[in-house]
Amino acid sequence: MRLNQTAEYALRVMAYLATQDNQEPIKSKELAKTTGIPLFYLSKIMRRLVVAGLVQSQKGHGGGFTLAKPRSEIHFIDIIQSVSSEFSTKRCVFGYARCGDENPCPLHPTWKILRNQILSWANKFTLEDVAKGEPIELPDDVV
Repeated sequence: MRLNQTAEYALRVMAYLATQDNQEPIKSKELAKTTGIPLFYLSKIMRRLVVAGLVQSQKGHGGGFTLAKPRSEIHFIDIIQSVSSEFSTKRCVFGYARCGDENPCPLHPTWKILRNQILSWANKFTLEDVAKGEPIELPDDVV
């Protein structure tokens, strides 16, 4: 399982949008400058987020981007999966084509635990958690 740069950037820009109190549309140039994401790359990410229904795009004067749903309804997993086809929880670390519980690679048992914890994190937390500005508390069993 890997979180590529596109997914990291998407989480970054969505976290920024979630922390804006006024919810006024934010222009691409401002988003790029504030988040440190190259404008061309940001445009591709924002298109995917719009298609996924996570962001709204408003054109013209006063236009820009806003969240399409309440922060509490946008989970990290939604953001990651909308921009990253590489985010696979089934991919074997060793590259085995048929790695699984019945045919495990040497790392499968421990990798499965880590994979499940990451998926639990991504499914549990939302942009509302980010907007609160408080550290996100992880369960005791997550290292």
